[in-house]
Amino acid sequence: MITRPTHPPASPAASLAALAARKATGEKIVALTAYDYLTASWLAECPVDFILVGDSLGNVIAGYPSTLPVTMDEMVYHTRMVVRGAAHIPVIADMPFLSYEVTPEDALRNAGRLVKEAGAHGVKIEGGEADVAAAVKKIVRAHIPVLGHVGLKPQSVLQLGGYKVQGRTTQAAERIREEAHALQEAGVFAIVLECVPHLLARQLTRELSVPTIGIGAGNGCDGQILVTHDLLGWFEPPKKFVKLYAHFRTEAIRAVTAFARDVRAGVFPSPRHSF
Repeated sequence: MITRPTHPPASPAASLAALAARKATGEKIVALTAYDYLTASWLAECPVDFILVGDSLGNVIAGYPSTLPVTMDEMVYHTRMVVRGAAHIPVIADMPFLSYEVTPEDALRNAGRLVKEAGAHGVKIEGGEADVAAAVKKIVRAHIPVLGHVGLKPQSVLQLGGYKVQGRTTQAAERIREEAHALQEAGVFAIVLECVPHLLARQLTRELSVPTIGIGAGNGCDGQILVTHDLLGWFEPPKKFVKLYAHFRTEAIRAVTAFARDVRAGVFPSPRHSF
């Protein structure tokens, strides 16, 4: 059963600003992805704290093997659709590959596009190296909220040699810790921890003053995010860190097969479906 608010919802900006307080209260943060108006419109009727327009649309929507081909124009286009459907839910837009790595000025310009042209309430940036932290500072100083992202960074897939759990060694874990603390210092409002060992994620959650949002990082984080299409069962088999809450792919194939059978048998459309 969905619990609906009995009072007018807060503005998206106010809702986003209030997320930091969740760390102190222990109330978990819930986030999901959307790439279009329709998905965003029904997520807006669910108890979701924010929606991420992930560059994962490259994999989920466009069928690319990675997120690397996704462009700024594509992110603006998809974010604009999601904002129209999201109603009172804050919308965070991913900064795609090479949109923030060159100079802080480039990063601010591109973040500004996602806010001004698409209506996003904040942006997400991968990594916490010195140049990325400088870009985050520049964007935050322009009053644009930034969501950090450490651990498995999909935009680094070529360097990583594939999608792998990060932080298994002491050295790798320390690198993730340094990046997370650099992002916190740069002013992010929260940090996504992707595909890191659950003990490391729990430690970071305790160390950081900003909320952590886990994906494949165990239940010790301050919140969780998944790709909506994953938890609904559009892709099978599911990833290890995904729990299937529905089986949309199976149901869609069943429904379309039944439709094709009825058409070929001449029983659809029936008189009740005709004018």
